[in-house]
Amino acid sequence: MQILLDTHSFLWFAGGDERLSLDARRVIADVENDAYLSTASLWEMAIKINIEKLRVPMPLGELIREQVEENMFEILGPEISHYDACGDLPLYHRDPFDRMIIAQAKVEESKIVGKDQAFDQYDVEMVW
Repeated sequence: MQILLDTHSFLWFAGGDERLSLDARRVIADVENDAYLSTASLWEMAIKINIEKLRVPMPLGELIREQVEENMFEILGPEISHYDACGDLPLYHRDPFDRMIIAQAKVEESKIVGKDQAFDQYDVEMVW
């Protein structure tokens, strides 16, 4: 299975947070799955750290590198097809980071690991 982690799912997995469902944790930890982290999430975390809405236990770059190495995550950068898909999404949800994650999941045919109810309005499969 190919999965794309929503930002909060990544953070909760990395931090061992109990808010992450057992099913989500199992799917993320399963090395048989191809797990991706969007650069949109990296950008979102960097901004939230800068405006003091997010704290992480180490510099963000270290956290990302550590998690990528330990969990065999791959970083999913934006492609032109992702921008096209993002531009075609209905404006149910206006968060630019979430919109890119939704677009990437649609183009890459990935399931999104997350519980954001705003995603329910889009034709993407969620794992929680």
